[in-house]
Amino acid sequence: MLRYEKLSEETDLRIRTDRENKTQPQMGFDEEKVIRRDNGRDKANLIRTAFIRDIDKIMHCPYYSRYADKTQVFSFYKNDDITRRALHVQLVSRIARTIGRALNLNLDLIEAISLGHDIGHTPFGHAGESFLDRLLYSHTGRHFSHNIHSVRVLDRIFPYNISIQTLNGIAAHDGELELCEYTPRPLSGFEEFDSQIEACYLDKANVRKLVPCTLEGCVMRISDIIAYLGKDRQDAERTHIADDNNFANSTIGNRNAEIINNLIVNIIENSYGKPYIKLDSEHFEALKKAKAENYEYIYKSPAAKEALESTVKPMMREMYKRLLDDLIMGNKASPIFTHHVGYVNKAHYTRTEPYENTEPNQLVTDYIASMTDDYFIDLYEHLFPDSNLKINYKGYFE
Repeated sequence: MLRYEKLSEETDLRIRTDRENKTQPQMGFDEEKVIRRDNGRDKANLIRTAFIRDIDKIMHCPYYSRYADKTQVFSFYKNDDITRRALHVQLVSRIARTIGRALNLNLDLIEAISLGHDIGHTPFGHAGESFLDRLLYSHTGRHFSHNIHSVRVLDRIFPYNISIQTLNGIAAHDGELELCEYTPRPLSGFEEFDSQIEACYLDKANVRKLVPCTLEGCVMRISDIIAYLGKDRQDAERTHIADDNNFANSTIGNRNAEIINNLIVNIIENSYGKPYIKLDSEHFEALKKAKAENYEYIYKSPAAKEALESTVKPMMREMYKRLLDDLIMGNKASPIFTHHVGYVNKAHYTRTEPYENTEPNQLVTDYIASMTDDYFIDLYEHLFPDSNLKINYKGYFE
């Protein structure tokens, strides 16, 4: 039987009363304190506030549309009912804004972080991210992380002058690390932020040390987990990888709708008027257990892992080498010039250094990370028409 929790009468009454009397706790980020690299540009006005400007920039980024054909969890399916990354970022945004509205936070900042948090993600999900990380590290000793690359997309590849509050929330969104309590850590400015980002390139362990500097960033971080926890179970059932029988009865429920509702309610119950975002111990333990079950029965599925290892991994290795060679040899007919460097330069943003002067391995990494699943496959077939490496998709009726 499905079980949906509700706010306690005390918390429900307090929120209603505060709204009626306009006495809600002022916990949201004050837009007057927004920080940009160039504070002389992108001034807020009545219509386009500080974070609406960030949202507009993110949604009009050339890479935003590529969310639609990037794997969320399940690759190799020609099935529009399987969640892609485009839907995931929308779900994160919706869940985070629901929590944020109840807690009287800045909803535009929440939306900006949510919509931008995966814009630097690779094709083929976390497997693709892992393969690209190994390639970049083997050539340069530097690491690739999708959240850090999302910052690079919005701050360096396309220098949009996005606020540090949005960029920090994106960088610190690690949805693989669940916490019982999320407390913001103030950030002094871009010098400190840039130092943190550079540290993540040098050591991936530093990614998990990043902390959101706003409550909005904290809300988005926990919402990332809430958004995928039950949704991935729905997709696992559709792909016949797992079903309800694999998952134990839980305090937070097993169905997607239960999980979302019950975690949202508990967060609001324990966070209203507080300088942190918190789950009680019972719900936190249930969240951890549910996430562990997802790893056991979904994310570490041998069949899915083997398929990616035997196809995408060697394909990416060959593609990386070919594109790097083309860059070094100056082969202007190569797709990395015609479809990537030229494409980025069409944005016509003022740069301190031409984009094509970027270190070659980083340029190749930028290009591969930008690809959708289908683009990656088509490019591989274009570059290596005689290769025996092929990806076989499962259709609706298989």
